[in-house]
Amino acid sequence: MFQSIAVRQVRSALQIAFVFSDDRTPPAKDAAVAASVGAAFASPGFRADAGECLLVGHASLVVGLGTRKDLTASGARTIGAKLAKWLDRAAPTAIALRAPVQLQAHASSLAEGIAIAQWRFDELDGRATRKEPRRATLAIWTDAAKTREAFERGLVVAEAVNAARRFGATPPNICNPQWVDAQARALARKAGLKHRVIDFRQAQKLGMGGLVNVGKGSAAKPCITVLEHAPRRLSGRARGKHLVLIGKTLTYDTGGYSLKVNNGMKGMKYDKMGGAAVLGAMQAIAALDLPVRVTAVLGAAENMVNGESYRPDDIITMHNGVTVEVTNTDAEGRLVLADAMSWACRTLKPTHLIDLATLTGGVVTALGHFSAGLFCNDPSLRAGLEQSAAATGEKVWTLPLWPEHRDYMRGQHADLINSNPSRMAHPIQGAAFLSFFVDDTLPWAHLDMAGVANSESATDLCAAGPTGWGVRLLVDWVRGQA
Repeated sequence: MFQSIAVRQVRSALQIAFVFSDDRTPPAKDAAVAASVGAAFASPGFRADAGECLLVGHASLVVGLGTRKDLTASGARTIGAKLAKWLDRAAPTAIALRAPVQLQAHASSLAEGIAIAQWRFDELDGRATRKEPRRATLAIWTDAAKTREAFERGLVVAEAVNAARRFGATPPNICNPQWVDAQARALARKAGLKHRVIDFRQAQKLGMGGLVNVGKGSAAKPCITVLEHAPRRLSGRARGKHLVLIGKTLTYDTGGYSLKVNNGMKGMKYDKMGGAAVLGAMQAIAALDLPVRVTAVLGAAENMVNGESYRPDDIITMHNGVTVEVTNTDAEGRLVLADAMSWACRTLKPTHLIDLATLTGGVVTALGHFSAGLFCNDPSLRAGLEQSAAATGEKVWTLPLWPEHRDYMRGQHADLINSNPSRMAHPIQGAAFLSFFVDDTLPWAHLDMAGVANSESATDLCAAGPTGWGVRLLVDWVRGQA
């Protein structure tokens, strides 16, 4: 693994030529590159499949792209990831890319693949670690200026994805709501964002019954962290827009008195991955200086059990005055999100609101680890998110949210119940509950990312663990709004 990846020119670099399996034309009018490509295809077994790498001599690497018609942004990302694994073993200090025009169009995705595949969580390695030390910076260069710019953008986004993964992997004995706020504050100082925090006492005064009750059983009290990207220059298209991104940031979820059993708590540090995605997106949005106003809201809490913890049968009053009968203390994320959304609507006056949350096991049953569930009340917003999902490879699938689903969440002794004891429409229940806490006329999307926030097994792109899902999608969508 490399300590960092940078776009810069060096005197001596490993030359990398990319070629299609169905087009053996060298990617550059260079005799040495042409010779390397010819030698590769003359080598037994080399077919230029997507991501296939073959070293020719000592200073030239030929990388396959698969067939020309099959090359996509997601494919380029995977090719970058496979190249990264080869680079990790060979350990060059610099590479120079020779790419055909079709790949140059996906240079940003290629860079993302290289950098995301390089990530590992080693901040807490001890004296018994068997991991090799990280190597120095890998320098990447290409003569095409537009390709270099695209590479730099891709590396910025990948660094933000990896920051979200690092945030997610941090264990709960370190990561609590105050640590979350400290990380956001540090990012604000570094990136030029505005920061504010609503602490536990302020939340009580503001009537945030959801946030307060979920988190009051922990010694580390809940809070809401707010980060604002307010660029000096707005694009013409972005004038009048205020995009608000809200992330569920449950630093740990025991289930409360509806206790998770049968080792069900293992991995609950990933219940903060919605907040991780939002925080990572803000890092990239600031670094890219996207010309649109964006505010992030992280509702951070730890769902623990003590004598003060909330119980099933409790009735609590939320920030917007809606009363909720608690039927399940393990349906806590929607309570935290609801207060954050209500406060954001009343205080920030957004023109668009998107929330991300590891909210329901039902969405995992419905969509597996392949896709997040998308609930959206606005056709234009839904179309924009679906377009960004296709561009980034972070899949979403639209699920319905009908008036009947909202009625399903109404209570007998309070306005609402936080979870219907019936498992019917389980992935929709959370979205239906949240819909009571967002203005009816506000374009709003809810992304239930419970199935994609972390992975138990490695893929070409990601090691097992937190995926950083949502960062790329949000950045692409925000760029589209700007």
